[in-house]
Amino acid sequence: MSETFPTAESAAGDPRTAELRERLAAVRQRISAATHAAGRSEEPQLIVVSKFHPAADVARLAALGVTDVGENRDQEAAAKSAELAGLPMRWHFIGQLQGNKAKSVVKYAYSVQSVDRPQLVEALAKAMARQQSESGRADLDCYIQVSLEDDGGAHRGGAAPSDVERLAESITAASGLRLAGVMAVAPLGAPPEGAFEKLAVVSQELSGLHPDAVAISAGMSQDLEAAIQFGATHLRIGSDILGSRPRVG
Repeated sequence: MSETFPTAESAAGDPRTAELRERLAAVRQRISAATHAAGRSEEPQLIVVSKFHPAADVARLAALGVTDVGENRDQEAAAKSAELAGLPMRWHFIGQLQGNKAKSVVKYAYSVQSVDRPQLVEALAKAMARQQSESGRADLDCYIQVSLEDDGGAHRGGAAPSDVERLAESITAASGLRLAGVMAVAPLGAPPEGAFEKLAVVSQELSGLHPDAVAISAGMSQDLEAAIQFGATHLRIGSDILGSRPRVG
């Protein structure tokens, strides 16, 4: 229940909250510095990726002013969002999503950032039709995940750049879905600048045809500066704020 959630005052003496406050401040400083260096006036939206960390940490982050959280597994996201239903938190689904999980995801997700195939668009649209008739929820923001791999995305997922417009048309034609923009993960083992520059070109082409689809979700703990340099509007930061994956058992 909401009265059990930590507030900024009640969490003042909690060591974990102090640790999160320090880590969060350091990341926000990096974001501010990178935004200034890129000559941008508006900082990207921070999404804290809370996978493997307990709901209590998300509640602590909320007390510290965090409004957006990302998860990549439906089972974990559904449980946390239900436990923290009293918090004014936006949940973003950022992992690979099976169509049979769409019905669950639309119950809590503000956005799905990993739309990579027409079948998933169909599943989300069907699930949203039912969810909106039951709850009247707002449309679901959808990001097209773009592969930045030279081999078409076998490693980190996503649609080929040549398939983005086809997916965009599917999303815009579906009731209950809103095309927000693009998302990508920089390839492993290579400097991220080239990948994010490629994503910026894809975004520019997409927004030229769909003027409202201007969001670019890119950048994680290790490459947020490069993502900001090439226009990221949303950053997905996990370990630099929450630390290493907690031990189980």
